[in-house]
Amino acid sequence: MELISRFFDVPDRNCFLFGPRGTGKSTWLRHQLPDALFLDLLEPALHRGLNARPERLRELLAGSPRADTIVIDEIQRIPELLTVIHALIEEPSPRRFILTGSSARKLRRGGVDLLGGRAVQRAMHPFMAAELPDFDLGRALETGLLPLVMAAAGPADVLGGYGSLYLEQEVQAEGLTRNVGNFTRFLEAVSFSHGAQLNVSAVARECEVERKVVAGYVGILDDLLLAFRLPVFRKRAKRATVTHEKFYLFDAGVFRSLRPRGPLDRPDEIDGQALEGLVAQHLRAWAAYSRYDTEVFFWRTRGGTEVDFVVYGEPGLQAFEVKNAGKVQSGDLRALRAFREDYPEADTALLYRGRERLRIDGIWCLPVQEFLRGMVPTRGLLTYL
Repeated sequence: MELISRFFDVPDRNCFLFGPRGTGKSTWLRHQLPDALFLDLLEPALHRGLNARPERLRELLAGSPRADTIVIDEIQRIPELLTVIHALIEEPSPRRFILTGSSARKLRRGGVDLLGGRAVQRAMHPFMAAELPDFDLGRALETGLLPLVMAAAGPADVLGGYGSLYLEQEVQAEGLTRNVGNFTRFLEAVSFSHGAQLNVSAVARECEVERKVVAGYVGILDDLLLAFRLPVFRKRAKRATVTHEKFYLFDAGVFRSLRPRGPLDRPDEIDGQALEGLVAQHLRAWAAYSRYDTEVFFWRTRGGTEVDFVVYGEPGLQAFEVKNAGKVQSGDLRALRAFREDYPEADTALLYRGRERLRIDGIWCLPVQEFLRGMVPTRGLLTYL
């Protein structure tokens, strides 16, 4: 697979670059920074040496005096290196450090705040549709948009082993949980909550473990960047809204690989969850890469009226509803109409599986594939229309 250009720009200053395994952090940095010194902490010998004596980092840097940029992959494996790095960037002629990580848990414990404002934090996400010359919606819903998976000769096989990779290299190796079997069952159970408000008590009953155990497991997913949650939009709220956040696994393909399927599972229900998750991960990536100060929410009243996504920030206010259907029905626009009653300044759009671009009562009805292809961080979400 040829290298695909990304919307992510490498900062010109010290940076923490977070992102789940397989999002292409190292590949993109090697392409963008060919003259940098790369230190991969997944290499056993290097890991042993620096783990035993973190100050050895100074010797490695002294051996590459012309390298102005130092890239350290999987920095969370040796949080103690941050103390050495902090001292190095305080020197009169400091070099730039790009520190990648697929887990924030050990860094928080190890003192990531030691670097304070001396390093920005950025995130790498799965591919966006507009980054791909041959984006195919159907394929994206089946196997997701992880570069690691898309580059494989057998994407389904790689995706099937993705959960095991994390269980072995992150959860089990770092001792994040004592019972890997319970955590595996939790991953299956929580996949049913993808695109919904997370009911921790219900998941705990399904897994037959205590609620606090599941709450801890959810925290592990957050720390490993395998999941994210959207808060409720409450700015100038005119109606009572719910309080619980909405839960998503970070990639549609990873969701598919974890979601159990059986005779009682309707394919259209799983497809709908995957489609909503695909839009969610795109909006999240767009917000992260964009020059705008923007946040992504959802909106749900206590009466049950829900809009899947609300994007709020410098470009304005937009609300999006996602439907896994080829035609637009009048009832599909009900939630967006309610939202616009409360927020008349909002731009609203229904994203669906059809081919026609429609405008009904001031609401855009857009083919979801077209919308995803038009989502570019350098412009607003609906400015391509």
